Amino acid sequence: MVGLHWVLASGNVGKAQEFSALLAGSGLRGLRLTAQSDLGVSATDEPFKTFIENGLRKARHAAEQTGLPALADDSGLVVSALGGRPGVESARFLKAHGCQGLLDALGGATDRSAHFVCCLVFVRHAQDPDPLLAVGRWHGQIAQSLCGEQGFGYDPLFLDPELGQTAAQMSADQKNARSHRGRAFAALIAQGRDLGLWSS
Repeated sequence: MVGLHWVLASGNVGKAQEFSALLAGSGLRGLRLTAQSDLGVSATDEPFKTFIENGLRKARHAAEQTGLPALADDSGLVVSALGGRPGVESARFLKAHGCQGLLDALGGATDRSAHFVCCLVFVRHAQDPDPLLAVGRWHGQIAQSLCGEQGFGYDPLFLDPELGQTAAQMSADQKNARSHRGRAFAALIAQGRDLGLWSS
């Protein structure tokens, strides 16, 4: 069994809120997740080309700095017509160009297909040789314009064709039930249960 106080290797307020909601619905009793920024841990660099490598870097950094088990999320938006961009550069692209920058980059492209990716990495300690990895994907399209007030990041642009809504138009519960982050978190929790790392 691992300790019931984990550090979330992120200072992103939106992510922290989503993980709090996912944790509340996970059935794990007594587990506390604290954002690394609340523990005085600064972000580490993310030099790699894949979500998995960057997620592992962030998890080990947070665990090393706090001595706690660490959960890291590296996630982003993959747009087909842009050759997979912004991908691992999603946060940096958004900061530099905003959602409108993505619409401008797409221009009049007829292929609007895209998907969110979330790679979760859990380490028991900084040198953990067998980290837990879980990947979730949420397939959809890039809307023609921004729509909705909920969520964060690219949510106003990401259209779920099945619901006919952007992620920013969904309630938190709707989004968590369908999202890349919700799927990855459910898979990671199931892995931990199977390994006997925690119980419900």
